[in-house]
Order: sequence, then C-alpha cells, then structure tokens
Amino acid sequence: MTPLLEARGVSKGFPGVQALAGMHIELRRGEVLAVVGENGAGKSTLMKLLTGIHQPDEGEFFLDGRPLQVNGPRDALAQGLSIIHQEFNLMPDLTVAQNIFIGREPRVLGGFLSDNALTARARELIDRLHLPLEPGEIVGNLTVARQQMVEIAKALSYDAKVLIMDEPTAALNDAEVEVLHDLIRRFRSPETGVIYISHRMDELKRIADRITVIRDGRYVDTLDADGTTVRDVVVRMVGREIAAGAGPEGVRDDRPAVLSVRGLTTKTLLRDVSFELREGEILGVAGLMGAGRTEVARAIVGADPVVSGEVALRGKPVHITNPAEAARLGIGYLSEDRKHLGLLLEQDVTANVALSSVRDLFQSWGFVRRGAMRAKATEMVGALGIRTPSVDQTVKHLSGGNQQKVVLAKWLVKDCDVLIVDEPTRGIDVGAKEEIYRLLNELAAQGKSIVMISSELPEVLRMSHRVIVMSEGRVTGELAAAQATQESVMELATLRPEAAQT
Repeated sequence: MTPLLEARGVSKGFPGVQALAGMHIELRRGEVLAVVGENGAGKSTLMKLLTGIHQPDEGEFFLDGRPLQVNGPRDALAQGLSIIHQEFNLMPDLTVAQNIFIGREPRVLGGFLSDNALTARARELIDRLHLPLEPGEIVGNLTVARQQMVEIAKALSYDAKVLIMDEPTAALNDAEVEVLHDLIRRFRSPETGVIYISHRMDELKRIADRITVIRDGRYVDTLDADGTTVRDVVVRMVGREIAAGAGPEGVRDDRPAVLSVRGLTTKTLLRDVSFELREGEILGVAGLMGAGRTEVARAIVGADPVVSGEVALRGKPVHITNPAEAARLGIGYLSEDRKHLGLLLEQDVTANVALSSVRDLFQSWGFVRRGAMRAKATEMVGALGIRTPSVDQTVKHLSGGNQQKVVLAKWLVKDCDVLIVDEPTRGIDVGAKEEIYRLLNELAAQGKSIVMISSELPEVLRMSHRVIVMSEGRVTGELAAAQATQESVMELATLRPEAAQT
C-alpha cells in the first residue's frame, strides 16, 4: 500500500551544521509513527521541512504517493499537514475561540466578524474533542497545560491528513496525557496519520504503532512498538549503552546546612514552607502540577514577593529582593523556562556563558574583556560537552539539551554555592539527560548544594539524597533516599496539607 507520507533522501544544511543527511521516513495510513532521537539529531529540522518553514537542499517528500512541495506553513495547512510545535504559537491577550480560528473567523453580511458564530464554532470543536476549555477564556490566564490544549484544538480544527506533534506532552500531567492520547486515537483513520515526537520513553509503547530512530541527522532504524523495549530504542538513539543508575545514598546529618528556609509564605500559594539544604546535597522537590515547587524557587531568589518567612545562608538571615541579588549572594537559579528567563537567544554562546559574571570576572577599567570571555566559554564548551560549531554560534540555533548546558555553564562560571535547578532535563533527550545528571552529581561531590525540582518522579528518585514533597503550596513530607519510592512520594503529593499536619 502507498504510504500516506514519505521522505526520501532528504538533506538540509545550515552554516556550520549538517542537520539532515539522506533522511527517509515513512508514515503509513492510520498509524501513529513516533520519531525519536537525541537533541540535535534533526527531528525538528525534519518537521520544519515538512511544514514549509525551511526547504530541503536535496531529496523529496510524497503525500498520497504524489510529490509534495510545501511553500510555507499556510501552504502546509492547505495541503493537509498540521503541526503542534513544542513552543506555543498563541496570542495571550485573545480568547480561546479567537486563538483557535485566528485568520478564519466567521463573518456576517458586510464582512463583519460574528462573535456569536465564532463562539459556537469553538464550542462545537471543544465539546467534540472533550477538552477542558471555555471559548471565552483569555489564553494568557490559562495554565501551561490548558494552553497546550488550545494548540491541540487549533491544529485539529483544520481538515488535516497528517498531524505532527512535537513534544506535545512536555507540560502535561498523567491525566492530561491520557486526554491527549484519546484525542490521537479518535483522530487517526484509514485516511490520516500522526507523527509523534517525544522524549518520554514510557509513552511510545502506549500510543505509537512504530518508532523511527534518527541520530546525527541520519536515519537509523524503524521498530514495531510491540516487542520493542525502551533500551532497544535508547541504544539506537545514542549509539551506546545507558547505565540505569541507582539512587544516591543520603548525605550525613553532620553536614552543615547551607540554605535554610523557615515559614516561607506568599500571598497567592505558599504557606509555611520550611526545609534545609546541606552542603554537598541534592535535595529533590516533588509534587503534582500546581503544588508550588517553582513558586518556592522563585520566592527564595526574590522573583516573587514573600509575605512572611526567613531565608538564611549558613545560618545568617538574608533578605533577597531579586534574582541578581541572589546570584551575588551565591544562589544560582536555573528557571524551567530557559528560553525566556535563562538565555539571550539572539546572543552567542560566549555572551551567554559570561552573562552572570561580566562584572566579577570579565571587566577591567570599565571595559569588557572579550578575549577572556571567549577563553572561558571555550573551556566550558569542552568541559560540559556542548555541541556547537564554535563559541560564536547564536544560542537559538543550538538544540534544547545544549541550550540547557549553556545555562548550567553560566552558573558554573559564577561559582555559586547553591544551585536551584527547575526541570533541568525538560524537553531534552536521554543522552543529554545523562550528561546533566553527571554534571549535577559532580557538583554535589565538589561540595555544591543543589535544589532539584522535577515533575519526572524517576528523575527525583534517582538523583536526590533527600526528597521534600509538596501539595497545594505546603510541604507534606520529607523522605530520605532509602525511604523514597514512587508510592511514598505520590502518597504525600496527593495528601491534603491539613491531613499532613494532623
């Protein structure tokens, strides 16, 4: 049978990088094809070629057996290719209905927009897809997970033959993932198909029929999801075995407390949050979405105002009003939103690595020492294994995993005693995760103290010497490494704070 969509011998290069070389994939009718690979493997480039954002240097695409030429995203939609990007493309000041049908709003006699007709169309689509949305809600007021649902509704509002989903579940919890998977199952038919990109290995067998693996811009293999193990996929992705890794032993109680938080309370969510971080310790912070994990980090570094409570460094109370002041005191904060809050995307690797340390290390008599900055950036690129043509490469052109390493390099150069890392491996592949884990463990071994916030429970259990668990803005429990299991953490994460106090 003729494939629904096919790529044959597709190649694409950018200055200093060969993103794809002789790539081929085949999407069959009625199937979900997972496409996996490390960050920088070429997945996003391939999808951008399919949707007309870039044009291939060599090779061809075929849709329904006919040559496919796509001249931009609008043309892709017109030909039946709809994509949900990892980075949202929404207008926060508009409503859900306006975002879904932007540029396609229903009009009445005289060419005027019809709000009633727009709302009705959005309501029909939302109900048909069983989404937890209201047409009149302002998108900027929605949670990240519900904004993702708006993106899904917008993509499915087109008469698509091929639905391409790039990391669609990165911001979703387990229940929301199931809603998405149900949508996919109802979308696919003998005339449609789905390309599904995800770094969540556990999802692949649940939703995909076949798995195509690419590495370094080249096709590696396609596997039937049934009978394929996660290790089969991972070995093909990274070209090497990945150690399973056991959780660390606890840090001795006699280690001094570097960071102490007492009774931290904010106006909106946090209530009486208290914990200690010891020297050389990785302290995991677990909890469900909305539990207050990120809010704790932001309150500590002064990004969010605190109503009451105390933060102390090595026993000395400190009053921190902004993240720059936190950095001067030796507390580095790696935000979960690296693109907007961690990096200068239009600047090069050198500028980003030196960003937090220009005044301390790279300035003399009022002049910035660019040569010293480049030398330090080159050193960090080597030490962290950052894949970049040079330190002069613009950061926005790096893969997600390498962008994350640049953020980490920025704080390593600053030489902070305390690092708060929020979702340090979100959106990056298995191989890059292993490197981030290694770096964090090395920092802890050197005596640095790390607070690690993660929504991936296996990651928390693997990396943490101790785990504190949050629910509804409060700490509901603390577990030593030996006590921390998925069951014990989830029991505390679903506990009402009032119950935890009784």
